[in-house]
Amino acid sequence: MSDVKKVVLAYSGGLDTSVIIPWLKENYSNCEVIAMCADLGQGDEVEPVREKALKSGASKVYIEDVTKEFVEDYIWPVLKAGSVYEGKYLLGTSFARPIIAKKLVEIAEKEGADAIAHGATGKGNDQVRFELTVKALAPHLKVIAPWRLWDIRSREDAIDYAEKHNVPVPVTKKRPYSMDRNIWHLSHEGSDLEDPWNEPKADVYMVTKTPEQAPDVAAYVEISFEKGIPVAINGEKLGAVELLTKLNELGAENGVGITDIVENRLVGMKSRGVYETPGGTILFYAHRELEYLTLDRATMHYKEQIAVRYGELVYDGMWFAPLKEALDAFVDATQQTVTGTVRLKLYKGNIMSAGAKSPYSLFHEGFVTFGRDEVYNQKDAEGFINLFGLPLKIRALMQKEAGK
Repeated sequence: MSDVKKVVLAYSGGLDTSVIIPWLKENYSNCEVIAMCADLGQGDEVEPVREKALKSGASKVYIEDVTKEFVEDYIWPVLKAGSVYEGKYLLGTSFARPIIAKKLVEIAEKEGADAIAHGATGKGNDQVRFELTVKALAPHLKVIAPWRLWDIRSREDAIDYAEKHNVPVPVTKKRPYSMDRNIWHLSHEGSDLEDPWNEPKADVYMVTKTPEQAPDVAAYVEISFEKGIPVAINGEKLGAVELLTKLNELGAENGVGITDIVENRLVGMKSRGVYETPGGTILFYAHRELEYLTLDRATMHYKEQIAVRYGELVYDGMWFAPLKEALDAFVDATQQTVTGTVRLKLYKGNIMSAGAKSPYSLFHEGFVTFGRDEVYNQKDAEGFINLFGLPLKIRALMQKEAGK
């Protein structure tokens, strides 16, 4: 790839991407490196990025604030789908990568770049997510993945390389966790967490209080949805970013949203991650409660099935795949009546249902009551059971006859 003259790098200011800038300039005939940092609501991490990238050798730095787009166009669709990877992981890193790659492509085309580069390792899922997005949106662009090319083999090696090239990084050998943060979550991998028998150390958590640290008094919250999208907290209408921010604060204060999972990576190995997703955990619970009230049995059960496949597509980096788009259409159709309010009780890491209401509620007290009713004829159940159980009866008769 000696013909590469200009590269747009997905830059976070973390260890991996910090050492990539000097490495690219060394190995691609002093090519021009443009750094792009996507602000996904990761907080103070964005502030020092511009200066750090320029000092590391970048010719230009783009800092793209895409938090609102991230929440509305990437998080909300997954929430509506109800997709949780392997029953635990709320996909916080998975759905962040497509929007980052999309912005990389936009800047590469604007700048006339030959290639994009990323800091994902050859062992992880992110390399797939970045590169599948590029293939879907700009297949003519080359992709440079230094972790698949260079001699650096560990985070310790990367730290040493950074020190030799005077590149400041926020990671030390005393805290060598690989972390990814955005408005939805904070993830932790590596170091002592690589042994599934090790309980996470108390200082791992940087967002959420542990249940032991949470208040001794329960907190209540009401979340309102319109067509599956959260729009208000305690009756106050809020924009997507402000709503998620408030729920993050509430969940973190009450010890909600800590997940520890050994998950199956797409590339074939298992990995252990600790995730802090306070607001997201509350929203998934609330959304599910409203669907219990508003979706019919057949739709709800089928939606549960596609939620698994949808989650796999997101995890695998297939955000722009035709199947994902088709499933989005199905999900949107199911959400037309998922409107209403859910009340939850938060207490020391737990979420408990405390009420739900909807103008589209399919719960009808007149039919389900244990008291006297005038709408349900219980004698009808006999004929239903006879017909529903007829295949079982015929099979039993056949077995009895064949046994003679």
